[in-house]
Amino acid sequence: MQQQRPYVQLKRARKKRIERSHPWVFQSEVELVSGDPKPGSLVDVWNEKGKYIATGYYNPESQIIVRIVSYEPIDVMDTAFFVARFEACLEHRDRFLQGGTAYRLVYGEADFLPGLVVDRFDDVLVIQIVTLGMDVCRDAIIEALVQVMKPQGIYERSDVPIREKEGLEQRTGLLYGECPRHVQVKENDLIIEVDIVEGQKTGYFFDQRENRASIAPLMKGWGKRSGIALQTVETEEGTQKLPVNANGNVVSFPWWDGATVLECFAHTGSFTLHACKYGAKKVTCLDISDHAIQSAKRNVELNDFTDRVEFVVADAFDYLRDQVRGRDERSERNEAGSTAKKVDTSKKMTAGGGRTWDVVILDPPAFAKTRHAVEGAYRGYKDINLQGMKLVNEGGYLVTASCSFHMRPDQFMQSILDAAQDAGKVLRLIEWRAAGKDHPQIAGVDEGHYLKFAIFEVRSK
Repeated sequence: MQQQRPYVQLKRARKKRIERSHPWVFQSEVELVSGDPKPGSLVDVWNEKGKYIATGYYNPESQIIVRIVSYEPIDVMDTAFFVARFEACLEHRDRFLQGGTAYRLVYGEADFLPGLVVDRFDDVLVIQIVTLGMDVCRDAIIEALVQVMKPQGIYERSDVPIREKEGLEQRTGLLYGECPRHVQVKENDLIIEVDIVEGQKTGYFFDQRENRASIAPLMKGWGKRSGIALQTVETEEGTQKLPVNANGNVVSFPWWDGATVLECFAHTGSFTLHACKYGAKKVTCLDISDHAIQSAKRNVELNDFTDRVEFVVADAFDYLRDQVRGRDERSERNEAGSTAKKVDTSKKMTAGGGRTWDVVILDPPAFAKTRHAVEGAYRGYKDINLQGMKLVNEGGYLVTASCSFHMRPDQFMQSILDAAQDAGKVLRLIEWRAAGKDHPQIAGVDEGHYLKFAIFEVRSK
């Protein structure tokens, strides 16, 4: 067969992943490379019989030697190519996020543009280019984005180590127009201020949009635990149904029926904001980064939730353990008071904390950044969920997530079940979710299932 351009031919003894729409060709799968392709250029991919399968861009320095961009031959990734792809990306978001102006516009492989991420913050775009094949198309990408989106500005956040594996330096900076450092967008009718320059990754995590909204049913229905219930009361304005406590007094606090909530790894405080929106009584917003907490404070102020939120700068693992130790010590003292066991209560408690919450939310950064880190990540997820579920009030809820794509969904679930066994808890699964509609997945590509999100009811055995 006479080839029109360079190609790679795959080995006979391999899994038929490419035929099943997987977008990566690994070095170990290639039998031969023909035509001396330039790094970053397009090549065709043939099977062992010399039959065309797909077209992708080539980088011999990467373990992923070809990344697929098309399942029919294409000549070039030029401005027209990117315009067509971006228009398709925009059409998908317009269909599933109707009226939205803040979302992930381009999601790499799932939008048939491997190595490219574009986040939209109204009329500001933040892009991340992580592969050589996309980097050589930089000018065409920017020109196409300007044509399709007509943005005020485009800012680059390609400050990720994976670029170095592609033989590229990390890059950040303005690429087009004007971009303010802080941009404000709407998510689920909440105001979110995002730092596109210093914020994590591209500034904000859009993938949890639908998941953040899913906590709404957890935020109300807690007043009866405090002895508060709606009763018919005669007032100067006439007969009304008002919240009344166990002493018969009308409760004036408007959030009397709300949950107490702990959000760990808060970043911009997005779950805190949603908890307040849906009626939480009090939220503890925690992150190890003071910069993150300052961002969260700003967002809480913008949405007028300040009176219901307290902020903590601390390591989540240490903070949770301190609360568990304090809870255990207080429990021991309480038990001693009702038995013959003696405890010297004149001594100051050695552990601080001892707080518990109706809802505990754990949304940590990726613990497993490589396949070799999965074992350690498993222990990390087990530990954080173990401590978290111990601090959930009886019959309350644990909201937990993992964004490590090396941690398979079944492994993440198993880590939580192991934690429940050690904690003596029974978990009832309420929801199991993945990333939102602006983060589609190619069926059969396990790497696309990076985000796991679950809501559990927590009960003691």
